[in-house]
Amino acid sequence: MSEILLISGSPTAPSKSAALLSYSADFLRERGITVKSVSVRDFPAEDLIQANYASPAFTEFKADIERVAAIVVATPIYKAAYTGSLKALLDILPQGALRGKTILPLATGGTHAHQLAIDYALKPVLAVLGASDIQQGVYIVDNQFQTLPGGFKLDAELQTRLDDSLERLYRTVEALDSNALSV
Repeated sequence: MSEILLISGSPTAPSKSAALLSYSADFLRERGITVKSVSVRDFPAEDLIQANYASPAFTEFKADIERVAAIVVATPIYKAAYTGSLKALLDILPQGALRGKTILPLATGGTHAHQLAIDYALKPVLAVLGASDIQQGVYIVDNQFQTLPGGFKLDAELQTRLDDSLERLYRTVEALDSNALSV
């Protein structure tokens, strides 16, 4: 079974983005998918800010991107765009690094006012990196997400949308695996 990389673009911990990725990881693991998680916080800030493409800190990340079949990228939306730290991490990737990858974008924001940020801010950058199978993203508004001691709770409508999106991602990866086995 293929592997899926989960990328958190949140510069803070804990974060809603990380919580959504944790939920996503559990969902996918229950279906037999191997997942690996990475966060912008895992990399030296100086290397990100200075776009140190040759930094050894990015070697494993670049290899992960090359190896996986799909990527789930989660980010908070600040001032109508994804985080600068996520942009810095994506800038480290070589041109075409996402070619042939299925991408599921997730975003969190304070209001519905920025729900199109996935489409007009994040998807174009992913496409420039070669992604052509960018699935419909899921935008989460703060009032759909309740932080609880030791966890969180999603409202029912959001849970359904997120589960449907993760199920589509799973089926896409499963189909890729089936096609690879039949070749």
